[in-house]
Amino acid sequence: MSNGTKFSSELRERAVRLVQEGRGEYPSLWKAVAAIAPKIGCTPTTLLSWVKRAEIDSGRRPGVTSAERDEIRALQREVKELRRANEILRLASAFFAQAELDRKWK
Repeated sequence: MSNGTKFSSELRERAVRLVQEGRGEYPSLWKAVAAIAPKIGCTPTTLLSWVKRAEIDSGRRPGVTSAERDEIRALQREVKELRRANEILRLASAFFAQAELDRKWK
């Protein structure tokens, strides 16, 4: 989940833990997030996304975990690379097949 943001993973984990521990004191998840976000120095929307991601990763909420998401991205990159390689091979074989047909026989 680290994509060059200004928040360290330790801060994110601490913020998520604060929300989860203080959740009972507030009538809704959003109220808890809105109360804790200014103390952390982030927006409530950002903190809510961290909480949701932590819940998905721990299995308390349905969705694709971070590990699965990373694996899907890696596989998508590999598929793209293999398709590009197949296209190069297809063009090369067509080129050499045409060259073989154009060759003069003795």
